[in-house]
Amino acid sequence: MTEKLPRPHRDDVLIALVSVLAGLLLWSLGVHSNTRPHFAPAWAALVPLLVMGALELLRRTTPAVTLSVGTVALVVDQFTVGNLATILMYTDLMYAAALYGKPAMARRLPVGTGLLTVAVTIGSVAWLRTPQALLIGVIAGIVSFGPAMTGATLRNHRDAAIAARLRAEQTALLAEMDRSQAVAAERARMARELHDMVANHLSAIAIHSTAALSIDSPATSREALGVIRENSVQGLAEMRRLIGLLREAGAGGDAVAVPTLDGLEALLTLARTNGAASGLEFVLHDDRPQDGPAAPTPVELAAYRIVQESLTNALKHAGPGAVTIRVTCEDGVLSVGVDSPYEGRHGPRAPGSGAGLIGMRERADLLGGTFTAGPVGPVWQVRATLPAEEGAVRA
Repeated sequence: MTEKLPRPHRDDVLIALVSVLAGLLLWSLGVHSNTRPHFAPAWAALVPLLVMGALELLRRTTPAVTLSVGTVALVVDQFTVGNLATILMYTDLMYAAALYGKPAMARRLPVGTGLLTVAVTIGSVAWLRTPQALLIGVIAGIVSFGPAMTGATLRNHRDAAIAARLRAEQTALLAEMDRSQAVAAERARMARELHDMVANHLSAIAIHSTAALSIDSPATSREALGVIRENSVQGLAEMRRLIGLLREAGAGGDAVAVPTLDGLEALLTLARTNGAASGLEFVLHDDRPQDGPAAPTPVELAAYRIVQESLTNALKHAGPGAVTIRVTCEDGVLSVGVDSPYEGRHGPRAPGSGAGLIGMRERADLLGGTFTAGPVGPVWQVRATLPAEEGAVRA
């Protein structure tokens, strides 16, 4: 099947109709553009006029073809009485070719018509040897170079506007992607904070409530209820601290104080209380230099949360024995290690989801550190290294 030509644009139909009617009016009034001797009858000037009118309908869809055929029609018009409307329609075809044609045509037309204008001017002056010969070059420039240059200039402005709009759309898209990633990262950070703060207390509550239900002893139940109450109060305080942190950050106020490694002793005190009934002992070896500078706040918080989550896992899964925590800082690297008994377990004391290990690994990765966790013989080892220098922490 043959491909149908697209329908002419409404403006092109209007231009063609008005131009042809104007040309017919000029021809009927005897107004001609060619005063040189010619041998064609007067009606012959209507042929290039009607051809130009038909070409105007295709000025947007096939600009290269219309310009080529229009050039032939313009030459034919010069051998008749001529019509001003034919010449004006040709200038519009030249303009449309530069505006709607291929990029190569838009670049070449101003150059080609400019050289043609110069050549016609020089040739006319050399042939006629009169100052009036310059008018021939001026007319050639008006008919060819002027429309081509105007179309190319307008095309450049149009392409620049399109490029600017695309850049604006791409910038808006990138901004939306950055916003989405920032929201996702903030949600992940909040999830880690919430898990690390609440899981420790809820695990202790679950373990001691199970003991109170399984052991029919008033003393044991009273001790378990005391531990449950203590963890409930501390868990509520941690939740309030997190809510206050979110509110202050959202209002642009001062940030709420976050846990640091200086609070490990208090953390271990709570762990000793929670793990006493399970036969767990907790030992801290803080080998950081006493007079050295503190690690950046994000590093201190990450190390504290890793220790906190490791103690929570020990309360859930470790067998009876000693849980050893060691913190060192050498050569700009903060190292955290937690060893807990891995053998002698009788199943988990409280259910776990595995989110704790994921959260610890994410904390280390976000700071450019390393994290490993797994059994080594009879011991479950947690190892994390974090950059302790301010400039080494990734944004």
